[in-house]
Amino acid sequence: MTGKVDKEILDDLLNTLPVEITFLDKDDTVRYFNKNGARIFPRSPAVLGRKVQDCHPKKSLHKVNQIIEDFKHNRRDSAEFWIDLDNRKIYIRYFAVRSQNGKYLGCLEVTEDITEIQKIKGEKRLL
Repeated sequence: MTGKVDKEILDDLLNTLPVEITFLDKDDTVRYFNKNGARIFPRSPAVLGRKVQDCHPKKSLHKVNQIIEDFKHNRRDSAEFWIDLDNRKIYIRYFAVRSQNGKYLGCLEVTEDITEIQKIKGEKRLL
């Protein structure tokens, strides 16, 4: 750890991030998602405790399962995809969450609308 934050502040911090995050435990069960404003992929509290396989469209389920299996067997640490959705570019990344000794703890899904980020040119400095 590089510091200590109360759970309430941590919740607010995670809800402030400009990305959607969802955490699946080692058994592929949805355990957490942040409440980032108007979500790209809305989440209902009803998904908590459900298997991730019950939350994805059937057409992408084989890919989700392969990523998770690769994470569980240390074949990879991340996977990334991007899709076009309603004139927006959506960047979706999956990360294996591991303990300090390498034990698989679960999967973190991070989703971000990068439409405006892709338009950045040059630089804008703080000063």
